[in-house]
Amino acid sequence: MKMRVAVLLAVFAVFCAADAQTCALDGLMSSLTESVASAVLQKVTLSCIDASARGSLADCPAGYKPTGCSCGNACGSWDIRNDQTCHCQCANQDWTAARCCKIAVK
Repeated sequence: MKMRVAVLLAVFAVFCAADAQTCALDGLMSSLTESVASAVLQKVTLSCIDASARGSLADCPAGYKPTGCSCGNACGSWDIRNDQTCHCQCANQDWTAARCCKIAVK
């Protein structure tokens, strides 16, 4: 079914490219694209949690990815290591926190 839709869209695109001034399918293609995007977004959820630890490293649980970090001692320098761990770069950190999110399909 997906292949049929892709082929149909390709045929529409070729048709419209050949006669762009009289192409009445632009609206249809735009509506179809919006419809497909809307259907996909209705099946997806974003779930986020906080993870914190003493010291300069905070790991996100399995399945989650860090989207932002926070550091103690007014440290504003951090990075994300191995796509899983928040690392505060200042010396002598008392705590590090990570905002961890995952995308799930309903």
